[in-house]
Amino acid sequence: MKSVTMYTTQVCPYCVRAKMLLKQRGVAEIDEIRVDLHPDQRTHMMNVTGRRSVPQIFIGDTHVGGCDDLMALDSAGGLLPLLQG
Repeated sequence: MKSVTMYTTQVCPYCVRAKMLLKQRGVAEIDEIRVDLHPDQRTHMMNVTGRRSVPQIFIGDTHVGGCDDLMALDSAGGLLPLLQG
Protein backbone atom coordinates (compact mmCIF):
# COMPACT_ATOMS: atom_id res chain seq x y z
CA MET A 1 0.00 0.00 0.00
CA LYS A 2 1.27 3.47 -0.86
CA SER A 3 2.33 5.88 1.85
CA VAL A 4 -0.15 8.55 2.94
CA THR A 5 0.93 12.01 4.06
CA MET A 6 -1.57 14.45 5.51
CA TYR A 7 -1.08 18.08 6.49
CA THR A 8 -3.29 18.69 9.54
CA THR A 9 -3.97 20.81 12.61
CA GLN A 10 -4.97 19.63 16.08
CA VAL A 11 -8.54 20.96 15.93
CA CYS A 12 -9.78 19.98 12.48
CA PRO A 13 -12.95 17.89 12.06
CA TYR A 14 -12.20 17.35 8.36
CA CYS A 15 -8.79 15.91 9.25
CA VAL A 16 -10.48 13.45 11.63
CA ARG A 17 -13.02 12.43 8.97
CA ALA A 18 -10.30 11.94 6.36
CA LYS A 19 -8.19 9.83 8.75
CA MET A 20 -11.24 7.68 9.61
CA LEU A 21 -11.99 7.02 5.94
CA LEU A 22 -8.37 6.13 5.18
CA LYS A 23 -8.25 3.73 8.13
CA GLN A 24 -11.53 2.12 6.93
CA ARG A 25 -9.81 1.57 3.56
CA GLY A 26 -6.90 -0.24 5.18
CA VAL A 27 -4.36 2.53 5.74
CA ALA A 28 -2.50 1.54 8.90
CA GLU A 29 -0.17 4.52 9.12
CA ILE A 30 -0.55 8.17 8.12
CA ASP A 31 2.45 10.48 8.10
CA GLU A 32 0.83 13.49 9.75
CA ILE A 33 2.43 16.92 9.41
CA ARG A 34 0.98 19.36 11.94
CA VAL A 35 1.06 22.82 10.35
CA ASP A 36 -0.19 24.41 13.60
CA LEU A 37 3.01 23.26 15.32
CA HIS A 38 5.32 23.87 12.34
CA PRO A 39 4.42 27.11 10.47
CA ASP A 40 7.24 26.49 7.97
CA GLN A 41 5.41 23.31 6.95
CA ARG A 42 2.23 25.33 6.27
CA THR A 43 4.23 27.54 3.92
CA HIS A 44 5.63 24.44 2.20
CA MET A 45 2.13 22.92 1.95
CA MET A 46 0.75 26.11 0.36
CA ASN A 47 3.65 26.26 -2.12
CA VAL A 48 3.17 22.62 -3.14
CA THR A 49 -0.65 22.49 -3.24
CA GLY A 50 -1.70 26.10 -3.85
CA ARG A 51 -4.17 25.68 -0.97
CA ARG A 52 -4.31 27.10 2.55
CA SER A 53 -6.83 24.72 4.16
CA VAL A 54 -6.24 21.42 5.94
CA PRO A 55 -6.24 18.58 5.49
CA GLN A 56 -4.12 18.31 2.37
CA ILE A 57 -3.68 14.66 1.52
CA PHE A 58 -0.99 12.96 -0.53
CA ILE A 59 -1.11 9.30 -1.51
CA GLY A 60 2.37 8.43 -2.70
CA ASP A 61 3.33 11.42 -4.87
CA THR A 62 -0.29 12.18 -5.84
CA HIS A 63 -1.96 15.23 -4.28
CA VAL A 64 -5.53 14.11 -3.60
CA GLY A 65 -6.65 17.42 -2.07
CA GLY A 66 -8.79 17.92 1.02
CA CYS A 67 -11.37 15.83 2.84
CA ASP A 68 -14.15 16.48 0.30
CA ASP A 69 -11.78 15.52 -2.53
CA LEU A 70 -10.88 12.30 -0.70
CA MET A 71 -14.58 11.45 -0.15
CA ALA A 72 -15.37 12.14 -3.80
CA LEU A 73 -12.45 9.97 -4.95
CA ASP A 74 -13.70 7.15 -2.71
CA SER A 75 -17.29 7.52 -3.96
CA ALA A 76 -16.06 7.33 -7.54
CA GLY A 77 -14.19 4.10 -6.76
CA GLY A 78 -10.76 5.64 -7.22
CA LEU A 79 -9.37 5.61 -3.68
CA LEU A 80 -8.55 1.91 -3.25
CA PRO A 81 -6.79 1.59 -6.64
CA LEU A 82 -4.72 4.70 -5.83
CA LEU A 83 -3.81 3.34 -2.39
CA GLN A 84 -2.84 -0.03 -3.84
CA GLY A 85 -0.90 1.64 -6.63
